[in-house]
Amino acid sequence: MDSKKSLEFINQVFEEKTKQILNELEQKLFLGIWESKSYDEIANQNFLSNQHVRAEGAKLCKKITEVLEIEVNKRNFKNTIEYRYEQYLVSVTLQVSPAAEQEIVKSTELLQLTPNIIGSKNRFFNPFIPQHGRVENPRQFFGREREIQQIFEVLNSGSSVTLIGKEGIGKSSLLWMICQKAESFLQSPRQSVFVDLNEVDNEEDFYSTLCHEIGIPESTGHMLNRNLRQHKNKVLLALDNVGKMTRQGFSRQVRDKLRGLAEGSNAPLKLILAATLPLNDLFNDSHNEGKTSPLAGICQEEHVQPWDEITIRAFMSSRLANTAVNFTEEEII
Repeated sequence: MDSKKSLEFINQVFEEKTKQILNELEQKLFLGIWESKSYDEIANQNFLSNQHVRAEGAKLCKKITEVLEIEVNKRNFKNTIEYRYEQYLVSVTLQVSPAAEQEIVKSTELLQLTPNIIGSKNRFFNPFIPQHGRVENPRQFFGREREIQQIFEVLNSGSSVTLIGKEGIGKSSLLWMICQKAESFLQSPRQSVFVDLNEVDNEEDFYSTLCHEIGIPESTGHMLNRNLRQHKNKVLLALDNVGKMTRQGFSRQVRDKLRGLAEGSNAPLKLILAATLPLNDLFNDSHNEGKTSPLAGICQEEHVQPWDEITIRAFMSSRLANTAVNFTEEEII
């Protein structure tokens, strides 16, 4: 599915549901995000400010989320829209003939897990969604109650946290859910701010994104300290894919700055980070034996483990509860 076809599909959906299509800026943003361009690239190509493009990009994702009725963000943008497009094709095909219905079930990978739904058009969908990216819809998030409790115990004790786990284990979804639950679970209220470092190009872009998400003037150094301390809310900063800070464009200086802002019981920032490795292994911040990475020094590690069999079975049962699908024991195993 190319960018032109995807834009035509989205405009068709908007026209059917809202009697309007995307405006000129929204269409430019849509095509840029679809083609995996950074907000910096989109801003430069259209002679706009980076901050304006970020704000409008977030609004566009929210707008598409509402019409597609599935969470859409810059990270899962293409996969999620393609997923909805495939569902649309299935729904159209099923209205043609029983023979076409059988063929689409046989040929569509999306439906291979749901063979028993044939003929039940109102429930013709794959309940195991989203299939890519982090889970942002609380109704789709499952389990991790023990981890959530432990993480908030650490945060309420005054420490910051690092979530350590393999790629794809669910750290991003857990990190996002911590932000959603912070208002209810934190003993000292903080504004939750989520930043995915996959969407940040370098150190300068990081500070710009951080200030924009918090809602303070764009700043670095001492001005950042002052703006944070004058801000009406203290902040719980959730940084996803922290390993991206090892690439060119990032220095130890940004990690030292984050540590300084997060130290102390009354610190303007508390951190919750997600990484695939312990921070001392991830960052070679010092060649001096025994010296730790600055972030490792203030973050308590919480290891995110794979689900056990009981949790997996409970997850499958909950997702299949409102469908006509039944798996055999062999299929479950």
